Amino acid sequence: MKDEIIYSNNGKYFIEDVPVDEIEKTFGTPAYVYSKKSIVDSYKSFDDAFKKNTRLICFAVKANPNLAILNILANQGAGFDIVSGGELQRVIAAKGDPKKVVFSGIGKSSKEIELAIHHDILAFNIESEPELYRIQTIAKGMGKIASISIRVNPNVDAKTHPYISTGLKDNKFGVDEQKAIDLYKIANDMDSIAIKGIDCHIGSQITELSPFVDSISMLVGMIEKLKDLGIQISHLDVGGGIGINYNSENPPDFNAYAEAILPLLEKQNLKLIFEPGRAILGKAGVLLTKVEYVKKGPAKNFAIIDAAMNDLMRPSLYNAHHDIINTSKCSAESTTFDVVGPVCETGDFIGKDRSLSLAEGNLLAVVDVGAYGMSMSSNYNSRVRPVELLVDGDKIREIRKRENFSDLIRGESII
Repeated sequence: MKDEIIYSNNGKYFIEDVPVDEIEKTFGTPAYVYSKKSIVDSYKSFDDAFKKNTRLICFAVKANPNLAILNILANQGAGFDIVSGGELQRVIAAKGDPKKVVFSGIGKSSKEIELAIHHDILAFNIESEPELYRIQTIAKGMGKIASISIRVNPNVDAKTHPYISTGLKDNKFGVDEQKAIDLYKIANDMDSIAIKGIDCHIGSQITELSPFVDSISMLVGMIEKLKDLGIQISHLDVGGGIGINYNSENPPDFNAYAEAILPLLEKQNLKLIFEPGRAILGKAGVLLTKVEYVKKGPAKNFAIIDAAMNDLMRPSLYNAHHDIINTSKCSAESTTFDVVGPVCETGDFIGKDRSLSLAEGNLLAVVDVGAYGMSMSSNYNSRVRPVELLVDGDKIREIRKRENFSDLIRGESII
C-alpha cells in the first residue's frame, strides 16, 4: 500500500495501534476514522519545508471542520483559511486564534464580514470590487480597520479536475491582474481598509509544480508594480492545492514544493501564507464500511455496502478514486465489483471495476478520505451521517457522535 494509515500485521489490520475490527465492534459502520499522528506529521512536514521563512500555515477548514481536528492543528500553531462565518465560529470553538484566520470566498455576507471584523481576523481575501466597498462600509460603521488582500486570478491551468480548478479566467474566483491593481488603488484611498497582502489560489489536487511557479511568478511581478505605485505588500498568500496520491498520481513532496517556489521570492521580504487542506488531512482518514450484499449479474457484479454517496461524495461528484481494502479474512475468489451504496441513485458508488475478494459481512476500508469526506456528507435519503473517531496510539476517541433520527428532524414540524 502507498503510505496509508491503515496497515496489516500478521493478517490483522490496524490504524496506529488500534485493531480495525475492534473499532467496528465498538462503534459500528459506516465510520470515519482519523489518525492523529498522520495529521500532526503532515502539518509538521509542511511547516518544516518552509522553516527558513516567516510563514503561516492556514489549514483550509472546508477540508475537514471537525472541532477536534481543528484543535489539534491549532495546538501545533496553525492558522486557518475559512470561507464562511460558520467556519470562523468553528475555529473559535476549537480554540484557534482568529488573528491567524484568512477569509476567502466570493459571497461573504454582511453578517459574516461583521463577525470577522469583530474578531480581528488576519485578512479578508477580496474577490470583487463590490466586496471591497462592502467591507469598507462595514468596518467604518464599526469604527475598525479591516485588513485585506486581493485574490488574483492568474489564468493559470492547474491541470486538475475542472470542478476544483479555480485559477482560470472563466472561473468565478478572484480578479485579473489589471482589475487587482485597480482595486489596490481604490483600497489605498479607503480610510477603513489596511492593505496587507496579495492572494492566489489556483485549484486543488495539483500534482505538478509548474502551475505554482507560473502563478507565483506573476504575483511577484505584480508586487513590484504595486511598489512603484507606493503600495506595500507585507504577505504573499499562495493558497493551497498540493495534491496527494489517491491512485497513480505522483505529486511533489513539501520539500520539492519549497525548492520550486522559494527562489522566486528571494528578493521579497514577505511573510508566506499557505492554505493547505487535502495535503494535511487527505491521507489521515479512512471510511470503514460493511458489505451488506454481494449481487452478481451477467454484466456487472455489485458489492453493496452500508456507506453511500451521502457519506462520501467525491467518487460520484468527481469520479474520484479511493483505494478499497478488505480488512476481513475472505476465501472467496477475487472478482471485479462495482462497490455501491444503498442510495437510490445510479451515481451512488464508492468505487467501480475493483478487483476484490469479499463476502457478505466483510469490513472494508475506503482510504484517503480525511479531506472532503465527512465535510461534504449529507442526509440524502434520510440517512444519518457517520460517527467520527480519532485514533491516538492505542486510544480511540469519539469526536462526533453518529446522528440519529431526532437529529434528522430537528427544526422540522408538521402543520
